[in-house]
Amino acid sequence: MFDMATRSPQLLARLAGVFFLLTILNGIIAQALISERLIDFSDAAATANNILANKGLFQIGFTVYLIEMACQATTAMLLYRLLKPVNADLALLMLLFEFTGIVIKTAARIFYITPLWALDNTAAMNGLDPAQIQSISILLLRLNDIGAATALAFFGFSTLLAGFLVFRSNYLPRFLGVLGMIAGIGWLTFIYPPFGYKVFIFAALIGLLASTVKIFWLIVYGVDEQKFNSVEASNT
Repeated sequence: MFDMATRSPQLLARLAGVFFLLTILNGIIAQALISERLIDFSDAAATANNILANKGLFQIGFTVYLIEMACQATTAMLLYRLLKPVNADLALLMLLFEFTGIVIKTAARIFYITPLWALDNTAAMNGLDPAQIQSISILLLRLNDIGAATALAFFGFSTLLAGFLVFRSNYLPRFLGVLGMIAGIGWLTFIYPPFGYKVFIFAALIGLLASTVKIFWLIVYGVDEQKFNSVEASNT
């Protein structure tokens, strides 16, 4: 797939758009439709009961989270190849920031699934009463959220760099780059999490808008292939 894509800038762009879309859709399914439905951080007992009553759904949430990260890793590689002709060093730095966030977020998902094991294996938790196990489960779920928030800071760096590279590319419209840089600044607020959480709704809305426009453009219009080839040839 990657070999074929590197020979066709349009295919490269459209694949990036498709996998970007899959990343967002899987994230929405796992977070909004599953995780937030079952987890109530203000009520450990209710959360424990929800998880035990919906074991299959909770496990599906974990699976979808992993698919989300696989799609994001694929998107990162495709965008790296798409933006490498602009500046290879900055594109590589963008990729490294993105993969750092992916590793952190994927590792955090271990804390998401562990409470199911703790709640469902009371014999292994011998010596702890149900309330204590429920408290530990909420703590683990909170660590999952903290890990995901930490990853957002690194995604902020990668998104900012991607926006700059798009702006400089000449084969993608500059307004996409501007939107990307603004979205990146929004995610960078999570360098200081207390502030990031306060402005999350604004950062998320801006990020979703920028992502939606970028996905639409990549899938429908792709890149100016002639300009892409010209930039790539001039930097070879």
